[in-house]
Amino acid sequence: MRKLFLTLAVILLLLVSVPLVLIASGTISTSSLRMVLNVMTGYSGDPVDEATVAGRFQVPEGFSIGLFAADLPRARFLHVTPTGDVLVSRPHEGDIMLLHADEDGDGRSDGREVLLGDLRRPLGIDLHAGWLYVAESDRIGRVPFDSQQGRITGSYESVVEGLGDNGNHWSKTLGFGPGGALYLAQGSSCNVCVEEDPRRATMMRFNADGSGGEIIATGLRNSVGFDWAPWNGALYATDNGRDMLGDNFPPCELNRIEAGTFYGWPYYNGANVPDPDMGQDPEAGEREPTPPVHDFRAHNAPLGIAFIDGSQLPERFQRSALVALHGSWNRSEPDGYKVVSLHWSEAGIEERDFLWGLNVDGKIYGRPVDVAQAPDGAIYISDDYAGAIYRVAYGDAAAARGSPMPDTEASRLDAEPPAWLAQADLPQLAQRGRALYAQYGCATCHNQGENARRLDNLDQRLGYRAVIDALEAPQSPMPVYPLSREDRRALAVFLLTPELAVP
Repeated sequence: MRKLFLTLAVILLLLVSVPLVLIASGTISTSSLRMVLNVMTGYSGDPVDEATVAGRFQVPEGFSIGLFAADLPRARFLHVTPTGDVLVSRPHEGDIMLLHADEDGDGRSDGREVLLGDLRRPLGIDLHAGWLYVAESDRIGRVPFDSQQGRITGSYESVVEGLGDNGNHWSKTLGFGPGGALYLAQGSSCNVCVEEDPRRATMMRFNADGSGGEIIATGLRNSVGFDWAPWNGALYATDNGRDMLGDNFPPCELNRIEAGTFYGWPYYNGANVPDPDMGQDPEAGEREPTPPVHDFRAHNAPLGIAFIDGSQLPERFQRSALVALHGSWNRSEPDGYKVVSLHWSEAGIEERDFLWGLNVDGKIYGRPVDVAQAPDGAIYISDDYAGAIYRVAYGDAAAARGSPMPDTEASRLDAEPPAWLAQADLPQLAQRGRALYAQYGCATCHNQGENARRLDNLDQRLGYRAVIDALEAPQSPMPVYPLSREDRRALAVFLLTPELAVP
């Protein structure tokens, strides 16, 4: 017991003394200190609401921003399915969540569910050939996934084992390239050091089944995000520069990844400036470091990057990517905390603000992590500090911000049929709905007894959206049943068109 108390005392001393030393030395601001302590203790920042997003956050003229989903602590990486559902990784919760697409047009996700749980700090996610791939901190796994139905159809299996996740930068990011190969980025175990595991601080490439693993690029301190330019297939990766060399050095980086290339860490920073703590590269003369193709401001921490389809956007977005800047901690004044757009031209790469207003005079409202574009062109941005997913749209303010439905009886009828209805096998859904109705004993409350809550002529009072909402978040005394999205749709079809459920 005495040993336990001593251990707790040491931890408490570190929590108090280390931050005070950092503040006194000018290497961290009080605003940044709060974020560091939140990370150490497992907490995030204050949640945001629609009023904050609409009134404080800013996007370029012609775009609009809304709160797609809230109450998602430590939401990190994103992937949008072909049907518009949004997959979200949450390393500190150990799960992958599915946010249902906005089919009722209010700008918010229509529901959520945990697809996979009990994972070891999952970050990177991607879909390929009917599989959902997940980069856990120590392995890559995959599971059969029906993206049309938004559900898992088989068992989770490992394809790459034994990845190191000690020290700093334990997260792993993955993605499938244009040729179908699986790419993996994993950060360094430290701020600046010589790695014992040669796979750390690299980019690797595998076959889709996890075989044939090889290191294709080295010297990447922490390349959390990467993507391919659609106009030439070139691979680009963000990279976080090292800490403890002052407010303005070294820059964070965007690197063009080419096989067999060394990108400098830990012996060089930025445009091949020798690191003061490491001395000469022992392999100097045998390899030359490749400088970044673009510098971000020091300590801005670029994470997710996504090249976007600019066909429905202004001309300047035709060759562009969005990058989430998570924001500084090792800086006397906070900087970053926004999403920027990068624009390729013959003159080079130009950086512009795309989402800002998350840092107001040192008050931090959010920390962007990842960016993903949906089939309809909408852009989703994750924020692990506010626990939110934002939706940005061009020329569609009502859909992006959402417009609350009035509390009238007429508003509970569908203004137009939901999109999924046109592709559905209605008789089959009605049959399934009738079976669920019997399975959960719904007739006990709705069809039996003097005080039964009758559902006669329900189709004249409620639409599909209202029925599905009631099934997802029922009001007392109705119980909460473990219904999937397809279950709720099936029950809605049965309740609104019972004649389709032919025995």
